[in-house]
Amino acid sequence: MNNELKQIVKSALHEDIGSGDLSANLLANNTISAEVICRDKAIICGREYFDLCFSSLDSNIRIDWKVKDGSNVSPGGVICAIYGNSQAIITAERTALNFLQLLSAVATKTSFLVKKISNTNAKLLDTRKTIPGLRQAQKYAVKCGGGLNHRMGLYDCVMLKENHILAFGSLEKCLKKATSQYPNKPIIIEVETLEQLQTALSVNGIMRILCDNFSITELSQAVKLSRGFYPLEASGGINENNIVDYAETGVDYISIGSITKDINSIDLSLNFTF
Repeated sequence: MNNELKQIVKSALHEDIGSGDLSANLLANNTISAEVICRDKAIICGREYFDLCFSSLDSNIRIDWKVKDGSNVSPGGVICAIYGNSQAIITAERTALNFLQLLSAVATKTSFLVKKISNTNAKLLDTRKTIPGLRQAQKYAVKCGGGLNHRMGLYDCVMLKENHILAFGSLEKCLKKATSQYPNKPIIIEVETLEQLQTALSVNGIMRILCDNFSITELSQAVKLSRGFYPLEASGGINENNIVDYAETGVDYISIGSITKDINSIDLSLNFTF
C-alpha cells in the first residue's frame, strides 16, 4: 500500500470525522456484523481504499470480500461482509462507500465503452480530467474496467499542443527542444487539422499523434495518411453514441475525459446484520 493512498484516505476521513463522530458516540460499543449490497449492475473497484477507511479507525475490523476489483456484480448482490466494533464501522461507513461508489462508477463506465469498441482495434484511454486528489485512484479504476492509462500528469510525458508550438514558432523547433531536454520521455503531438498532421508525420522521435476534434471523415483520412508512421489517438467530441463510428476508422486509441469526470455513482448500501 503506497503512501499516497494512505494520505488520500486519511484526508477523507478527517474531513468527515473532524473532532469526533457525535452520532456514533451514542451507540453501545458492541461487536457487530454488516454487509454491503450493490443496487446496480456494476464493475466493483476500490477495495483497498474501502478497507483502509475501516482499518484506520480499528485494525481489528475484518472484511470478507465476495468479489475482486474488476468483478461484475448484479443488482442485489452482497459484495462484502464486515465484522467488528460498531462505532468504528458506522463512522467509516460513508467515507468507505464514497470511494467504492466513485471508483466502481469509473470502472463500470469504462467497461461499457470498452465493450462497445471491442470489435475494433481501438483502445480506450483516460485523460487528466480527474477529480483533484483522486487521479491515481481513478486511473486504477479505468484499468479495472478494461481501459488504458494516458499520461499520469505533466511530469511523465511531453505533450506538445497548439500553444506550445506557437510559442516556438514551429513544430520542428518545439520538438527539437523537447527531445534535447527530455531524451528519455515519451512525446505526443496534438494536431487539429490534416495539414498539421502531415507536418507531424514528417518529424522523428515521437510516440504518437493526437487528432483533436476531428470529424469521422477527417479521422478516416488521418488514419490512411499516418499508416506506417505513428499510432493515432482521437479525442474531443467522442461519446457513447459515436464512439463505435470513431473506432471503426481504424484509429489506434480513443481518449475520453467523461469516464473519470461525468459519472453516476454506483448505488451501494451498508446494513447492519447483527
